[in-house]
Amino acid sequence: MLIDTHVHLNAEQYDEDLEEVIQRARDNGVDRMFVVGFDTPTIERAMELIDQYEFLYAIIGWHPVDAIDCTEERLEWIENLASHPKVIGIGETGLDYHWDKSPKDVQQDLLRKQIALAKRVNLPIIIHNREATQDCVDILLEEHAEEVGGIMHSFSASPEIADVVINKLGFYVSLGGPVTFKNAKQPKEVAEHVPFDRLLVETDAPFLSPHPYRGKRNEPARVTLVAEKIAELKNVSYEEVCRQTTQNAERLFNLNS
Repeated sequence: MLIDTHVHLNAEQYDEDLEEVIQRARDNGVDRMFVVGFDTPTIERAMELIDQYEFLYAIIGWHPVDAIDCTEERLEWIENLASHPKVIGIGETGLDYHWDKSPKDVQQDLLRKQIALAKRVNLPIIIHNREATQDCVDILLEEHAEEVGGIMHSFSASPEIADVVINKLGFYVSLGGPVTFKNAKQPKEVAEHVPFDRLLVETDAPFLSPHPYRGKRNEPARVTLVAEKIAELKNVSYEEVCRQTTQNAERLFNLNS
């Protein structure tokens, strides 16, 4: 039993074979998947999917790369949709300084607005961080994101930063495909370091496919490879990783087993 806590089944990469992708995940013991919508089309599709499949849940928000396109009307729309009983989180939001589509100050302003939104709807917040770690952590602390908690998704920072977001913000750290990459030293250090009760697993599919599928379209069935690597790094059984990460996700999102 596993939960893929961050997957984009609403992406166009699954338009031709979504049913098969979902079935492969279920056949591999991935019994729940959290579909993340981050702009108008992907949010709309996420809402369709959670009404179609009982084991899918939605996380909705606005991606920092496209922050410049987000209007107050879109934020109000997201807030209204968050009343759906299967919308369980706000995101992915955060900061992304790798791409230059949206200025840093626009991204930062939108992140603050989505933290406030998450507080109003009392849902955890899912954070995307790329090349913006210190600003991201500073804003989360300044805006008291610990009031709702959340996830540092596809965590790529240091074990020391993991300590800050866990101990000061009460956040969870989620690991995906990069923890399986042969040359990825830091995600492995994080997997070993993070307390077991603060760890989650994800695919971020169709992106970040784990070894030995690196570079190919990812899918939620492959979250099993992430869990297997964490079991190896923590020197525990695969079943224990499944049990603990599932409990962690249920606790954060207030879900029943």
